[in-house]
Amino acid sequence: MAIDQADRTTGADGRRMRWIPGGSFAMGSESFYPEERPVRQASVEGFWMDERPVTNAEFARFVDDTGYLTLAERPLDPSQYPDADPALLVPGSLVFRPAAGPVDLSDWRQWWEYVPGASWRHPGGPGTSTGGRGNHPVVQVAYEDAEAYAAWAGKLLPSEHEWEYAARGGLDGAIFAWGEEHHPEGRPAANVWQGEFPWQNLKLDGYEGTSPVGSFPANGYGLLDVCGNVWEWTTTWFVSPDQLPQSPCCGVSARPEDLFPRRVMKGGSHLCAPNYCLRYRPAARQGEAIDSSTSHIGFRCMMRPKEGE
Repeated sequence: MAIDQADRTTGADGRRMRWIPGGSFAMGSESFYPEERPVRQASVEGFWMDERPVTNAEFARFVDDTGYLTLAERPLDPSQYPDADPALLVPGSLVFRPAAGPVDLSDWRQWWEYVPGASWRHPGGPGTSTGGRGNHPVVQVAYEDAEAYAAWAGKLLPSEHEWEYAARGGLDGAIFAWGEEHHPEGRPAANVWQGEFPWQNLKLDGYEGTSPVGSFPANGYGLLDVCGNVWEWTTTWFVSPDQLPQSPCCGVSARPEDLFPRRVMKGGSHLCAPNYCLRYRPAARQGEAIDSSTSHIGFRCMMRPKEGE
């Protein structure tokens, strides 16, 4: 699909955005994970979407301008964690640690570790930094951190419907954002895990961990990194298939007080692998606690046209 220069604009934060024309599409998939079902028709109005995920350098400008402190950097309230080890009740976040060999894939504790001091500034914990990685997507951002950036930039976070429609790039019903083939022309099309997760990373795509934004080809709407690299927050509350309304008038959503507070993340990450999490597809979805920040979650923003535009 050709990309017209007129379909580009620049947001208040100086980031390039792409125009996503409104339309209808088949949302979800019947072929992979239960939470993606059922396939249903959804429609969106046209909107602007950030061309790429927010980077470390861009998030740093926001923090410098506002003095914002992310959730992972704030002191923890012991009353909210009555069973926790007091030694761990210090600011920090979850960091991926590869296993030494094959492990039980039902036990995420085999590869995730709560690391005191881990934050967007130190994504792997103390001793790590974003130095030399300004063009990598920011990670260790909880939902409210992403929302705060979006508000500062005069933007919004996308709904799940908007995100999935944009990520498909006009390829309605295709498995991946780039089409049907897993590795078109024999090459990885996104930064994901090759090998046996969580211990054997063959790095066939050339990366371990995040990659600079735009390291892989754009989709049909000119969007970069919509699949792989980092998961991206959306505003939609996560619901399981048995909670889906039979005839939703405005798409799948729910009141926050009715659900465990999890938002839908989309796009998969560099930790997604076919043997564990084949979710680097537009239809894939994952529910994530809104107070979670990890070393593989980021975000991008969008803007809806003002009335009369």
